[in-house]
Amino acid sequence: MSAQSPVPTEKGILQFLAVCDAFYPPDAVQASIEQQRHWYDALCARFDRPLPPEMIFADGMLQRIPIRRYRPRKISTRTILLYLHGGGFVVGSLESHHAICAEIADFAGAELVSVDYRLAPEYRWPAQTDDGFTVSKHLLSANSKVVLIGDSAGANLAAGLALRARDEGLSGVVGQVLIYPALGGDLAAGSYVEMAAAPGLTTADVAYYREILQAPAGNEIAEPLQAASLAGLPPAFITVAHFDPLRDDGRQYAARLTAEGVEVWFREEPQMVHAWLRARHMSEGARDGFRAVCEAIRRFAAA
Repeated sequence: MSAQSPVPTEKGILQFLAVCDAFYPPDAVQASIEQQRHWYDALCARFDRPLPPEMIFADGMLQRIPIRRYRPRKISTRTILLYLHGGGFVVGSLESHHAICAEIADFAGAELVSVDYRLAPEYRWPAQTDDGFTVSKHLLSANSKVVLIGDSAGANLAAGLALRARDEGLSGVVGQVLIYPALGGDLAAGSYVEMAAAPGLTTADVAYYREILQAPAGNEIAEPLQAASLAGLPPAFITVAHFDPLRDDGRQYAARLTAEGVEVWFREEPQMVHAWLRARHMSEGARDGFRAVCEAIRRFAAA
């Protein structure tokens, strides 16, 4: 973290960043893919939490795609939550977001399905969105109502899946929850410049992940901000971190959705950095932000 880096002042999030730096170096993207995944797995394990009481989970396959199903002790809705993890399309797995998914399912009183979509560079775009769409189509046909949820790269996938469902005439997506989403914004403008050296994620990191994914520039599923129309999409809850180069992607998407008649709830966490979900048990700001996410998911699932 350079002296010029914009940084928050909240004690809990600064402690979180110190832990992250100890497990996942700020220049991690310069290492091999194998090393990046090793560091990321170790980092995720550091933030592991016991699951909520009586939470049941089971791994399985949906067609050829690995998934994990969570069933909380109390089910209050038949709506299914579909979770797509972050990690720049390069790292992350069913394990990396295990406790996060369990806590969301428990709070919402809903079953949750987490998708172990294929990662780059072994699998380039559109493998990731295709995996997510295969699972979402199955859930929609079997359960009729689904809430799409994702963080970072996973939020990119969730937003793209909402567009794909609309364009293919699939009904039943009752909400989309986008947590510090990457939506294809201009790397030379706005928060990509202001927060280029932010802790946790830099603009150079974003460029690296885009290059590895190799999605076609301007494709509206890969870059939802480039979509010709956002009309007819399901209601959205979008949360961004102030100290994050991706911040304006979420801001701009929320503004466009609102302008095109989509109901939107938007939050900007003033002291948060990218990946703050992992800090939900050590940072007051992250705890409040996570509760807002869970409340939005519960509201959508109950609709």
